[in-house]
Parts: sequence; structure tokens; C-alpha cells
Amino acid sequence: MPRTMFINPFKRHDVSEFPNVLVPLDENTHRASISSAVPNESEKANKDDKDAAPTEQPTRPPSDVGSGIVNHGMTVQSLKAEILADVAAADQDTPYDRKSKVINKALQDMGMGKYQWELFALCGGGWMADNLWLQGVALTLPQLSAEFGVSETEVRYTTLALFLGLCIGASFWGTASDIIGRRLAFNFTLLLAGVFGLASGGGPNWIGTCALYACIGLGVGGNLPVDGALFLEFLPQTSGSLLTLLSVFWPVGNLIASLLAWAYIPNFSCSSDTPLGQCAKEDNMGWRYLILTLGAITALMFVCRFFLFHLYESPKFLLSRGRQAEAVATVYGIAHYNKTTTWLTEDILNYVGGDQEVTQEDVGLSVFQIVKRSLSKFSLKRFSALFENRQLAISTCLLWFQWTTVGMGYPLFNAFLPQYLANSGGEVTNSVSTVYRNYAITAIVGVPGSLFACWTVDLKYIGRKGTMAFGTVVTGVFVFLFTISSDSDFQLAFTCLEAFFQNIMYGVLYAYTPEVFPAPIRGTGTGMSSFLNRLAGLCAPIVAIQAGSSNPKAPIYASGGLFIAAFFSMLLLPIETRGKQTLKTRVQQATGISKRLNLQPSNTGSQHSHTDDETTDDEDIVDEETGPTTARKLSPP
Repeated sequence: MPRTMFINPFKRHDVSEFPNVLVPLDENTHRASISSAVPNESEKANKDDKDAAPTEQPTRPPSDVGSGIVNHGMTVQSLKAEILADVAAADQDTPYDRKSKVINKALQDMGMGKYQWELFALCGGGWMADNLWLQGVALTLPQLSAEFGVSETEVRYTTLALFLGLCIGASFWGTASDIIGRRLAFNFTLLLAGVFGLASGGGPNWIGTCALYACIGLGVGGNLPVDGALFLEFLPQTSGSLLTLLSVFWPVGNLIASLLAWAYIPNFSCSSDTPLGQCAKEDNMGWRYLILTLGAITALMFVCRFFLFHLYESPKFLLSRGRQAEAVATVYGIAHYNKTTTWLTEDILNYVGGDQEVTQEDVGLSVFQIVKRSLSKFSLKRFSALFENRQLAISTCLLWFQWTTVGMGYPLFNAFLPQYLANSGGEVTNSVSTVYRNYAITAIVGVPGSLFACWTVDLKYIGRKGTMAFGTVVTGVFVFLFTISSDSDFQLAFTCLEAFFQNIMYGVLYAYTPEVFPAPIRGTGTGMSSFLNRLAGLCAPIVAIQAGSSNPKAPIYASGGLFIAAFFSMLLLPIETRGKQTLKTRVQQATGISKRLNLQPSNTGSQHSHTDDETTDDEDIVDEETGPTTARKLSPP
């Protein structure tokens, strides 16, 4: 990797930086996508290409369909015929559509490599950080109550502060990533969380600690909407199932926080019989050690992202801005990092998609000017586009309802679980050590849930919707069953089962959401989903305090009911992203979105200012798991 990348992680690249990665198209190894079988469109190719001699469209035998390697000596004429066939179903054929499909093909032919696997780990770290802090803050509530003299009920407002920051962070970073690109959000979300996490370890009082927790939320709130969409952009089409596997990192965050709390808090905290407010700071350092450790882990993840890994901007994002040369250079950079080759050139892009007019609008601008101009493109049309047609509107409303109900149901049970485990109506209060031991066991049992989900989401008669709905309804049932006994072992058994199925639910919901929203509004749709999730979580402490004052089990009942409500709404989702959705419907959907957003720059090389900047797998909604078919659909008529 060139040294300048370390010095300037936002550097613009040129193909000259990456020698020895270009090979002729007809000598390169080609990998067939699952959706590679297309109708013969050679007549259309020859009609549109007056300069090229008529060529026979290569037909792919059934054995080629899949992720296998296909060495069929592709020529630029056959490549163009394939691209034309691919965009034909959309009845939209523009330079941007063609060029974005060429980039898809180039990334597909390179396959999974070191760059994608490292990005997988780094995005997984972001998802881990989200739950790391959700659980970390929850685990400090009993100690905050003891040290700062806040009642067991009122201390629940601490989570309200965290969720306030999460709400703002999710809405800001999710939408901003659609406007200014992914790199800034990807790097600085963890920076904010790490800095304020370390500062929270020195919280002087309850109000000050709550304020610092809110600042943590500002950063960590952007991880889920940004990291999932970013990872999706660089995935080869046949590796799309890795997005579901990414959800495995989320329960790992819970596990790490639980184990650290079990190690610190029982050993460095006041005894459970210490009167409220009389627990001295020096006798209650366990929660501070926990928060400092979580802050250090988050800061370390930022260091890995910013200094040890160079993130390239999405090539489609660059293409949509008219920065075609940089888009090609990005593909070269990935090939160079993966120690592989690529056949992509600007000449090929121009041959297939038409010549690009040279523009200088972004040349010579400072980073501040670029960000300022990008922010000026923000429009409420991005939100109205989420309701462009009936199917997308129904999907948007149902998903937002699910994120809202789950967003309140989850913290109503899990954010206060240490308090429930300490004493859930029984006459005997469990020791601090027992409480955190049981919490750690629950976290351990929950981790395999996401792995189980990775298997079931691809089963023929289950898919995304079936897995998600089943995990949600079982979660709700076990939440209710938790309340029927105050026996410690009984509660431990049902919290473990609840955690297992809860991680199935959350793992699929996190992967399903960015797959449903079309690329131009994916960041906005997922960001708004995350915002509603955090907003509902913001209300959870209020509900827990008001309802719990009269009946300690009332918040748990409310949590179970919300999970059941989410389950019924999941049964109504119109789109199964496993592959049953038709191409034509999705094409029409995003075509309408492009009209509403007016994504029509003047030059031919960037006719879709925000069209397909978010995925390398335009066809995956049809044949795979990675995301909606969007690039071909976003061209203006």
C-alpha cells in the first residue's frame, strides 16, 4: 500500500499508483454470477454498436451458473452484449446504467479477497461497538445508583441519555453517508465513541456521566446504518450472504461487556448493603474500570480503521459524481491490495457506456468545500422517495414499525436485566457476583443465535422473513415466561433462551433492512430505521420508571407484547430478499425514485448523481441476498 495512504486516508487516487494489475479482458479469469443467465441480446448490441463487427452473444451453460470460475475469453463486444442484456429488463439504457454494471462485473471477477475480509472485520467491529455500549451502560446502573445516591428507579434515566445520543447519531450519520460518501462516517463514528467513552470513566456525578454517555451515542449511533451499507458496496455478488454473518459481531459486543463487568464490578464495588449515596468513589471503581476498558477497545478499533486500513470510496459513488477515473483507480487499488488483477479501464467503460464529458466541478476544491457542497444536496425528497410506490411504502412503514417496537421492547427487558436478575419480585436478593455471572452466561448462550440465523436465512421455505419472524415471536414468548418465577436458576434458563432467539431476530433485521431499500436512499432508509429504533429506546426508561413503580414486572410484560406486535408485522412484509422478488418490480421502483430525486447531472458520465453508489450487486435482490436491484433502474427517462 502506498505510503501516502497512511498520511492521507482521504486521498484521491490515480491508476498510475497501482502498476501490474491490469490485464487484457480476454485473458482475465471471469466468475459467473448466479444471475448470469440472460436472454440473447446480440441483435440489440449490434444495433447500438455501429463500429463493432457483429459478434455472437456467448451463452452460458447451466454449469456456469453460480460462483464458479468461467474462462470463456470475453471480448469487449461480448461484454457489452452482456451488459445490454442485463439492463434490457429495466427498459432503461443510459451510460450510467451500463458503466455501473461494468464495475459490478469487474468486482465480481476479482472475487473476495484480503480487502473485503479486512473490511468485514472492521465493519463487524462497528456493529460490536453498538451492543458493547448498550450493554455496558446497562451494566453500570446499579453502581451509579449506589455511588451518586440516585434511586433504583430514577437511575434508569441514564439509558435515556445514551439513547438520545444514539437517535441523533443514527439520523445524522445515516443520511450524511448518502450525501458526502461513506469514508468520513465510517472513520469518525468510532472516534467520537472512543474519546467520550474514555472520558466517561471519569464521570464526576450522575448528570455529568449521563451527558458523556449521550456523546458516546452520537458516535456509536451511526455504526449500524453506515457499516452495513458500506460493506454491502464492496461485496462481490456471490458473497452477499456475508452481510447476515456480519450480525454475529453484535452479540459479541454483549459478551465482551458482560465478561468485563463480571470481572470488574463484583471485585471493585461497594457491598450490596451499603446505604444509597454512601458508596465512596474509591470503593466503587468497578464500573469506571469497565467503561474505561470499553472506551479503550472502541478507540483501538478506530485506530485500526484509520491508521491500519485504507478505505476506498465506493467506485459507484465516484462514478455518480462524474469522477470516472477515480472510480477505475479504486478498483485498481482493491485489486492491488488483494494481489489480483482486473481488466477494467476507462476505455472499456466509455465503449460500453459512452464517452464521458470532462468536468472540473470538483477539481481544486478543499475538503471543507466538498463537504459543504455535498451537504447542500440534502433534500426531503430523499424521505418522500421511500414511499415512491405501494410496495416500497408498505415495506418502509412495516420496517419502521418493527424497528420502533423492537427498539422499545429490547431495552425494556435487556437494559434493566441486571436489576431484574438482582431481584425480580423474590424475597431474596441475589449477590452482585451472581447477577453478573448470570448476565455473562446469558451473553455467551446468545452468540450462536446469529450463526444459526446465517444458515436459516438461505433455506428455501424460510428465508429472511421466516427466520426473522420466528426469532421475534419466540423471543416475546420467553420474555413473558421470565416473569412466572423469581427463582434465579429458572430466570437464567429463560434469559438464555431469550438471548439466543433475540440474536436471531436482530441479526436478520439488521441484514434485511439495507437489502430492501434501493441504493440511492439506502443510507437514508436504514438511518431512519435506526433513528426510530433509538427514539423508541429513548422512551423505554420513561415507560420502565412509570410502569415499574406500580408493578415491577410491567416493563417486562410491555417488552414481550412489543415483540409479539413486531412478529405480526413481519408476516406482512411484501419483499423476501432471498431471491423471490421479481426484477421488473424492483426496476420500476427505483426508476420512480430517480425521477423524484431529480438525479440528472448534465454530463453523460454522471447521469445519476446518487443512483447506484451503494452496492456492487445490482441483481442480488433477484438471485442473492446482498441488496436491491437499483443501478439499472435509476436512469431518467
